[in-house]
Amino acid sequence: MGIANQLTGRHVLFSVVTYGSEGDTRPFVAVCRGLINAGHEVLLFAEQSSVHLAHAHGVPAEILAGDIKSTLPLDNPDQELSTREIIRTVRQGLRGVNDNIPTWMRVITAHARTADAILYAGLACPPAQAIAQELGKPAIGLWLQPTTPTREFGSSALPPWHLPGWVNQLTYRASPEALIKRLYGRSTERARSSLFGGKRRTRSEPEFPILYGFSRHLVARPNDWPDSHRICGHWSLPMGDWQATHELLEFLSRGEPPIYVGLGAASSFVRQKGLTEIFSAIAGRRALFYPGWSKITSAMLPKNVFVLGHTPHTWLFPRTSMVIHHGGAGTTHTASRAGVPSVVLPFGADQPFWAGRLASAGVAPPNQRRGKWDRRSLAKMIEFAEQDVVRQRARALGAAMADENGVVIAVQEIESLVTGGVEAEDKRVA
Repeated sequence: MGIANQLTGRHVLFSVVTYGSEGDTRPFVAVCRGLINAGHEVLLFAEQSSVHLAHAHGVPAEILAGDIKSTLPLDNPDQELSTREIIRTVRQGLRGVNDNIPTWMRVITAHARTADAILYAGLACPPAQAIAQELGKPAIGLWLQPTTPTREFGSSALPPWHLPGWVNQLTYRASPEALIKRLYGRSTERARSSLFGGKRRTRSEPEFPILYGFSRHLVARPNDWPDSHRICGHWSLPMGDWQATHELLEFLSRGEPPIYVGLGAASSFVRQKGLTEIFSAIAGRRALFYPGWSKITSAMLPKNVFVLGHTPHTWLFPRTSMVIHHGGAGTTHTASRAGVPSVVLPFGADQPFWAGRLASAGVAPPNQRRGKWDRRSLAKMIEFAEQDVVRQRARALGAAMADENGVVIAVQEIESLVTGGVEAEDKRVA
C-alpha cells in the first residue's frame, strides 16, 4: 500500500495527460503502471499511435484527438526532403496540436473533475495546467529533459554550449516548458475561456512541482533547483509477454554482437541517401536496423543488416556492441543502462543535449552538428565507440544506473506531493 493510501485511507485517482510518439508515451505508461501497482487508479490520455502501449500493460487509456503519423513525410523514402517540405511538416504538426487543444481540454476536464490530481507531460503542459488551475486540483509535471532554470547548464532545448552561469540561466527563456507554452498558450487560453467562461481565476502562475524521468548519472541535480523539482531516474517500461522471433535469435547467435541503428520518429526524415552513409560507415559489420514509422525495407539495405520489428530496447541493447540513435531521452537512457556505447545523430529538440551528456560521460563521440555527418565522420564516430576504454566507461555507467528504480521513486514522490493536496480538498468538501 502506498504512502497516500496510508495517510488518506483511500486510493488516489489520477488524470495523466501526455501527447507524442511512442518514445514520448512509454515512460508515462511505466509511471501509470507503477501507480496502479501501488493501489491507485489512473486514466492516461495519449496520442492514438501510442495507446496500444498502455493497453498492453493494463493501463486504462483514452485517445486524444490528432494523428502525429499523418503529419510526417513517410512516403517515397528514396526521395530527398527539401527544406520547404520539412518546414511544412513542422507547421502542420504545430497547427494540428493547436487545433485539437479545445477537444483535449473538454475530454480531460470531464475526467479531471472527479480525479484527485493531474499528472502531465510535454506538449500537454499548457492545457493540463489550465485545467488544474480552474478545478483547483494538485498537478505535477513529468518531464524527460531538464526544463527548470539553473546556472549550472543551459536549456536542454539548445545545443550544449559552455556558457557563464548567468547566461545559462537566461537560456531558459527557451526551456522546453517555455517553448511549449509559447507555441500553445494562446489556443489553451481561448479553450479555457470557452470551457470555463470568464477570465482566469488566478493572475499569477502557480508553481507546479516537477518530477524528472532521467538519471542523476547523466544530469546531476543542480544546487539552485527548487526542492519540489526532483530527479527520479529513468522510467523504464517492463517487456511484458514479448518474445523474440526465431529469426532474430538466429541472427544474434551467428556472430559478434551487432551494431544497432534506430532513429525513432526521426526515421521518417532519413532517406535512402542518409542510410547509405550510415551503413557505408558500418562497413560490413553485423547490424540491426529498426525502421520505425519510415517505409525503409530490407531491399534498400545491405545484406549484413537485419531489419527488426518491434523489439524492446531493454532486451535488445545488452546484446549489441553499440547503439546508433537520434538521442531521444528514452533511447539514451536505455543504451546507457545496457552498458554499451552510443553514436548519436541528433535531429532537434532535446537530442543535442543528450548527445552532449553522453559525450561528457565518455561513452559517445563528440556531438556532431545536426545533419553534418557523412560516411567518413560516421566511421570515425564508430571507431571511437569501439575503443576498449569507451566500452569500459559504458559498462561502468550501466552498472551505476542499474541501482536506480525511477518508477518506484516517482510513485513515492507523487504520493508525497499529492497527499497534501488531496487532504486539503477533503477538508474543503467536509
